[in-house]
Amino acid sequence: MYLIFNSNKMFFIFILFFSTLISISSNSWFGCWIGLEINLLSFIPLISNSNNLLASEASLKYFLTQSIASINFLFCILLKMILMKNFEMNNLISVMINSTLLMKMGSTPFHFWFPNIVEGLSWINNFIIMTWQKISPIILLSYYFNKNFIIIIIMLNAIIGAIGGFNQTSLRKLMAFSSINNLSWMLSSIMISENLWMFYFILYSFMISIMCLMFHMFNLYYINQLFFFNMNIMIKLILLVNFMSLGGLPPFIGFFPKWIIINFLINNNLFLLVFILIMMSLIMLFFYIRIIYSSFMFNYLKLKWIKIFVKNKMLLIMNLFSLISIFGMIFSTFFFM
Repeated sequence: MYLIFNSNKMFFIFILFFSTLISISSNSWFGCWIGLEINLLSFIPLISNSNNLLASEASLKYFLTQSIASINFLFCILLKMILMKNFEMNNLISVMINSTLLMKMGSTPFHFWFPNIVEGLSWINNFIIMTWQKISPIILLSYYFNKNFIIIIIMLNAIIGAIGGFNQTSLRKLMAFSSINNLSWMLSSIMISENLWMFYFILYSFMISIMCLMFHMFNLYYINQLFFFNMNIMIKLILLVNFMSLGGLPPFIGFFPKWIIINFLINNNLFLLVFILIMMSLIMLFFYIRIIYSSFMFNYLKLKWIKIFVKNKMLLIMNLFSLISIFGMIFSTFFFM
């Protein structure tokens, strides 16, 4: 039964991968819609779990929100075909298509479903929904985006992603709002070029994969769990390095793509957008430092109920990732000088 279960999961992961390729390689809007639908139907079995009520509720919420977005997307496609020669309606249709795609990726102001669904998922599924599930909507958005509308959405994403993390004790919700904040940087990069977006997305996926892997290994879901865990100092340093990298603090590797995006935005005279992005990133760093502070400073021996043992190979891999995060910015700076 275990082998059958694993093979089914691998099958749905393959379909998930295949559906994204269908969406981004299609030469018609209808083909893109089919790819999005296959993507939705392949992700539902991955997150649903009959033994976990939260996962079942999350899968139902995900299905309903994505179905509504897909119906709206199909309606916008048909409306665009009917009103193709009416140039006055093109601006409105572009805003409608952008809105449906923003809803699919969990962007502000259609983000209300995203933290609630993330709260019911495992860390592995969280990694998929925060990274891979954003590829198709963002690529489709780059085909037909309304620049003024997207700039407003970028500002809202940065502000809501930063403010929404206040008073959050759940690590999953905190990472969800962090993903919303990073989505503002992704949308900024896709406005500039697809290559820059790909560079930012790969580095963001690399950083978020380390965090999700660590939280999955240690079974961490809330900030106060860090008080009780008897963690090695090396694990705490790994947490520090990767959180600072995810927040975009120099000289860590996470700062490098943000630095490039800031340069491009300044060259295009988008100073207000740059100011909002930088200030909101500082607030996100405050959240990350709060997590690190709790793991470093709350060091009471009476509360150390749980002893964590990590396999040496896994710890070596995570140390390697952390070293890449530290020295990556330095090497990349020399490379681009």
